[in-house]
Amino acid sequence: MKNNLPVNRDLILREKLALQRTVLANQSTFLSFLRTSMYFLMAGLTLQNLFHGDKYAFFEILLFIISAVVLVLGIFNYFRHKTWIKESEIHVGHYQAAYLKTDDASNNNG
Repeated sequence: MKNNLPVNRDLILREKLALQRTVLANQSTFLSFLRTSMYFLMAGLTLQNLFHGDKYAFFEILLFIISAVVLVLGIFNYFRHKTWIKESEIHVGHYQAAYLKTDDASNNNG
C-alpha cells in the first residue's frame, strides 16, 4: 500500500535544525564541564601556591580529585549524548526519504 500523503517540507527543516541545535547544546554542555573542571583545578593550584604548608594539602588534593571527576563525567556525558543524537537522526532520514520520493515523482510527472 503506497502512502500518497504530501510530505511537509517544513517538518524536515525543523527536524534538521532541531538536531543541529541539539548537537550544539551537547558541545556547549561539554565546554561547561571543562570550564568547571578547570575552575576546580585552578582553585587547587591557588591553595597550593598560597599556603605552602601541609595544613591545606587535604583541600588541594580534594579540589584536584573533584576537577578530574568533573572532567571524566563531562567526557562520558558528551559521548553518551553524541551516540543518542546519532541514533535520533534515523527519524529525520525517514522524512527525508519520503520527501525525495515525492519530489522525484512530481518532477517525472511534470
